[in-house]
Amino acid sequence: MTGYDSYAFRVAYDEVLAQWPAERETLTVGTPFGDTHVNACGPRDAPPLLLLPGGGGATSASWYGQAAELARTRRVLAADLIGAPGRSVPAAGRHPRTVADLAAWLEALLDGLGVAQTDLGGHSYGAWIALHYALRAPGRIRRLFLLDPTQCFAGFKAAYLVHALPMLLRPSPRRVRAFLDWETQGAALDTDWLRLQEAAAGFPAVKPVTGPRPAPDALRGLDMPVLLLLGGSSRTHDTYEVANRAGALLPRVETVVLPEVSHHALPQAAPVGLAGHLTRFLSA
Repeated sequence: MTGYDSYAFRVAYDEVLAQWPAERETLTVGTPFGDTHVNACGPRDAPPLLLLPGGGGATSASWYGQAAELARTRRVLAADLIGAPGRSVPAAGRHPRTVADLAAWLEALLDGLGVAQTDLGGHSYGAWIALHYALRAPGRIRRLFLLDPTQCFAGFKAAYLVHALPMLLRPSPRRVRAFLDWETQGAALDTDWLRLQEAAAGFPAVKPVTGPRPAPDALRGLDMPVLLLLGGSSRTHDTYEVANRAGALLPRVETVVLPEVSHHALPQAAPVGLAGHLTRFLSA
C-alpha cells in the first residue's frame, strides 16, 4: 500500500500552479509515447524556452519561481515528464524505455508545439535528459542550461543514496518530508510545493530511463553555449567535482555556483538571482 491519493495530488498541483503568472496556459501535446502536459506562459511569438523538471516527484509546476521573469522575453514551455508525477499521460505499453525513446519523445513534443529550434533547460534528472537530447539533436537547440544536473558529469554521493533509499523503497509523505529536510539542511521550503512533493509519494509512475553519463568525446563536441548552475549546498553530488569536470569537457560552458542552496531546493526556492542568470544567458 502506497497510500497514494490522486485527488490530493491534483489539489496540491493546482495550488502550486496558482503561483504561476495569471496568463498561464495549459497545452496537451500528443506524442507516440502518450499525451504530454505543458504549462505555458509568455508571448506566443517570443523565442521558445522548453523546461524539464527533475525526477523523484518533481513536476513542471516547480518552475513557478522563475516563470514570470523568464516569460518577459521568452515563451516558457514547462513539460511534465511522460510516466512521471504530473499530468502527462503515457500511452498504454509505450512509455520511454531508452535514451533514444526520450529523444524521440522530445522530438515529437517540439514538433507538436510547432517549435523548430528552442532554448532548453532542465533540473536534476531533467537536465540529464536535456543534455542527452542536445547531443543527439544539436540543430534544434540554440542554448542549453543545466540546473544542478545529476549523472551528467559526476555520480551521486554515497550518503545521498543511503538517505534516499527508504523513500524510494516505500514512498510515503513522511519519508519524502524527512529526506527533503535532510538534503536541504532544514531550509524553509514553500508549503504548497512541499505538499505537492508529499502528495506525489506512491504516484503510479513507470520506471524512469537511466543510463551512463554522456561520453566525454561527445561532450567535447557539443558546440553550443551551456550555462551550468550548481547548488552550492547540494548533498546530491560534489558541486566542485561537477564544475571541474564540466569545465574540462564542454567547450562553451559558463559555470555559476549558487551559494547556500541545495539540490532539492531548486528551482522553486532558488536565490533571487537565478532567473537573472538565465535571462542574461538566454539573451546573449
